[in-house]
Amino acid sequence: MDAPRYDPDSTMLDARTRYFELNGFGPDGGYSAAWVQVEIGSIPLRIPNTASRVRAVRYHDLHHIVTGYATDMKGESEISAWELASNCRDFYAAWVLNGAAFAYGLLVCPRRVRAAFIRGCHTRNLYDRDFNDALLGRTVAKLRAELALDDDTLEAPRPATTRDRLVFAVAAMLVLGVPIGLLAAVVAGLIAWLC
Repeated sequence: MDAPRYDPDSTMLDARTRYFELNGFGPDGGYSAAWVQVEIGSIPLRIPNTASRVRAVRYHDLHHIVTGYATDMKGESEISAWELASNCRDFYAAWVLNGAAFAYGLLVCPRRVRAAFIRGCHTRNLYDRDFNDALLGRTVAKLRAELALDDDTLEAPRPATTRDRLVFAVAAMLVLGVPIGLLAAVVAGLIAWLC
């Protein structure tokens, strides 16, 4: 699935309105819904739309607009890798949800996720800003420039440095290693209990 391109002279508010329409998210982006549906492959999963998730997704939606990542699972894996690498700060729901999507991407589209992670190492995100009318009044081009995305495109990404490769490897080991370690502990506990 290709992500739509947004007019660089459009305000973020106008671009977000278009983003909501194109993705069928409704006029408020689904922020007021009690539950949201996420599809993992062809499996629908309903998760609670907590205040912590809404706080993060307001920025996450703007990130889709400025980065160009799609909203299918591969695109969500890419943007999750980008957000993790560019730092989710105190947005705990973003760390958890992005970690899960990053792990999925490592298994399904590892090259794309690696490229997005490297891109995030060299650009910034919006998680350190106030969400307000001033932010939504900026143009897409202005915000891309502020986040160092104006000279970094999906088609021509920056080359990875040794540091980038190392940070990516550590992040990949964490998001894949923690669940595998927990599963191994449960299996070991079950075996010990059965014996």
